[in-house]
Amino acid sequence: MKKELNKVIYTEGKRPIVYDVYYKENHTPKPVVIFCHGYKGFKDWGAWYMAAEKFAEAGFFFLKFNFSHNGGTVEQPIDFPDLKAFSENTYTKELDDVQRVLNKLNEYRNEADSDKIHIIGHSRGGGLALLAAELHKNIIKTATWAGVSDFAIRFQEGTEAFKHWKETGMTYVENARTKQQLPHKFSFYEDFAKHREAYSIERAVRNTDKPLLIIQGTNDMAVPMAEAENINKWAPRATLHIINGADHVFQTKHPWDESKLPNEMLEVINETISFFKK
Repeated sequence: MKKELNKVIYTEGKRPIVYDVYYKENHTPKPVVIFCHGYKGFKDWGAWYMAAEKFAEAGFFFLKFNFSHNGGTVEQPIDFPDLKAFSENTYTKELDDVQRVLNKLNEYRNEADSDKIHIIGHSRGGGLALLAAELHKNIIKTATWAGVSDFAIRFQEGTEAFKHWKETGMTYVENARTKQQLPHKFSFYEDFAKHREAYSIERAVRNTDKPLLIIQGTNDMAVPMAEAENINKWAPRATLHIINGADHVFQTKHPWDESKLPNEMLEVINETISFFKK
């Protein structure tokens, strides 16, 4: 298996994107899998690298990447050394990042079939994946792993916390693992509000007649089961797969230094591979 790690997409006037690719090098274009990490996430979180290897072994060209404003840098792609960039993130920038990643596939045309793209999103990345699937015709199937169904509710519009954010222009969320205070400028909300209809996950899902796999654990404390059920209800061609007892990250953690994946994560991977190969 060939691994190309910490490669960089440079685009004039934009922050770079760091990415990894995994594939069997045989000069035959393979179906592509793009992986989108979630909020407070990054491409090297936990066991994502082991998931990448599983997909490559199954015959896919697997690409995982850091969103340009996730707080990582080219020099330090793990964790959040650049809080200024983190504070300036928007959904518009993340969707543009997906576009830039898709464009990069042209450089791998001997190994990657850019007409057969599958996209996976974890948590908030699941919502982004659902929007991207509507926008890009060469994305043929989508899978959400503990994916969100609604961006708007996460802003808690009308609450005292929201009013304070609007008045001060900045709010902070603690990263429980690193203990960093992660900053969000109010421009993050303003960008969403400007594109509220376009960034409605419900609207996008109802409008997209592509096969969709929704995987959700019953013990997810970050994204409730109702969100998976909503996506399943809205999607014309959805499969809902529930994993009893699984948490938000399917029993993985960061860092992941075990030699094997937990059964819950293995089930996620195997179900997704099977779904993509149908």
